[in-house]
Amino acid sequence: MTSPRTPANAPALRLLDDQLCFALYSTGLAMAKAYRKPLAALGLTYPQYLVMLVLWAGDDLTVSEIGERLFLDSATLTPLLKRLETAGLVTRTRARRDERQVVIALSPAGRALKAKVPKLQHGIFCATGCNADELLATKTQLETLRANLLAQA
Repeated sequence: MTSPRTPANAPALRLLDDQLCFALYSTGLAMAKAYRKPLAALGLTYPQYLVMLVLWAGDDLTVSEIGERLFLDSATLTPLLKRLETAGLVTRTRARRDERQVVIALSPAGRALKAKVPKLQHGIFCATGCNADELLATKTQLETLRANLLAQA
């Protein structure tokens, strides 16, 4: 049924549960919730964990490099990085070449924390109820979807 102002060929309104965006959003929330308790035991929030994953892969990065990797701006990252510094997990220093840039490096405590992560990741893997092939296929599809959406933005 169309209203007097809706063209007959207009697509039908999709309800919440029919929305891909809601499936992605609610799955993201569920994933963050699954991480909450294990990360709390490490003294990390989910966004802090993501930053630490970036740093464990390659240390001494600028705030903008971390932001590019996580699709976050510096206004979002800066308070998060300050909390990680207060927790003793990273250091923040001005870049020698460009004083406007801040370089983030792992502290010894931040490096040591990495050893506890494989157990956490295995627990999350088990919580998904999926096998490795299913998760890899899902991840690949999501990366393709993200790239397509960013190309149109």
